[in-house]
Amino acid sequence: MELRHLRYFVAVAEECHFGRAAARLHVTQSTLSTQVKALEREVGGPVFVRTSRRVELTEAGDLLLLEARRALAQADRALDVARRSVRGETGAVRIGFSGIAVLEGILSGDLRRFHRAHPAVELHLTELPPSAQVQGLQDGTLDIGYSPDNGLHDTGGLAVTRGARTNLSVAVRHDHALASAASVTPGDLEGENLIVYATDMGDQSVLDRLGAARAEHATHVHLVTSTLGALALASAGVGVALVPAASERITLPELVHRPLQGMATDVEVMRLSRPDELSGSVRAFVRSCAEPLPDPDR
Repeated sequence: MELRHLRYFVAVAEECHFGRAAARLHVTQSTLSTQVKALEREVGGPVFVRTSRRVELTEAGDLLLLEARRALAQADRALDVARRSVRGETGAVRIGFSGIAVLEGILSGDLRRFHRAHPAVELHLTELPPSAQVQGLQDGTLDIGYSPDNGLHDTGGLAVTRGARTNLSVAVRHDHALASAASVTPGDLEGENLIVYATDMGDQSVLDRLGAARAEHATHVHLVTSTLGALALASAGVGVALVPAASERITLPELVHRPLQGMATDVEVMRLSRPDELSGSVRAFVRSCAEPLPDPDR
C-alpha cells in the first residue's frame, strides 16, 4: 500500500463518484479504478459498494477512511516539518560566545535579526573561550562562535566573518594609583599585577603587545577566560585588568576605567561557522547575519 492508494481512496469516498474523484485528482477514471482495485486486493475485500448512481463505503471502507485521513495528515505534517527544517524555520542553533561580542552589540544584533525572521528556532547560548569555540565547531557540539581575534591564530579551517573593532582599556579599583590618571600607558603598568583576557590559559597575546620587557616587569599575571572575571578581580583590588573598552558599560562597585594609550590595542570580533554546514537553521542564521537590523519601531 502506498500513500497514493490512500489519497485515491479518500477522494472517491468523499466524492461518492469515480468520475468526480478522477477529475479532482487529475487522473483518468480507469487509472483511479485500477488503483482502488489494487487497494482492495491489499485489504483483502471491497471497500466500496458500486451502484449505477453512486459509490458507497463498506464497513471496512468506513474504518479505513478514518485511518487513511489520519495517515495522510501525518504524512503531510512530516513533509512540512522536513521542508521547514531545510528552509531554516525550525530546529536549533547552538552559539558559543565571548563577552566582547555581547558588549559590542554584535551578538545581540545577530540574535534579534534572526529571531525576527525565524521565531520558532531555538537559540542556545554558552559563554566559552575562543579555543573551546573552535573545538566545539569542529566536533559538532557548537554551530556558531563569536570570538575576539587576539591570540586566536588558528581557526581550524572554519569560515570567518570579521566584525567591529574595539580598543583595550584599563580597569582598576577606585583607590588604585592609576585611577586618578587621565590615561594609562604600557610603561605605567610596570610592577603591577596584570589581569589579562586570554583565549586559553596558555595565550598571552595581549602581553606580547605590551612588549616583552614591560611584561617581564609585571609583579604577577593573571590569565582569565572571561571579561566579567577580569573585571571582578580588578574590582576586588587584585590587580589591573586589560579589558575591551566596551566593558565600561558594565557597572561594578568601586571600579573605574581608563583609556590605554601608547600601543596597538585594537581587538576585532570574529564570527565563526562551518563552511560545509548542513543544518538549515544554521545556514539561515549565517545568511541573516549579512542582513540589516530590523527597524526597532516595527
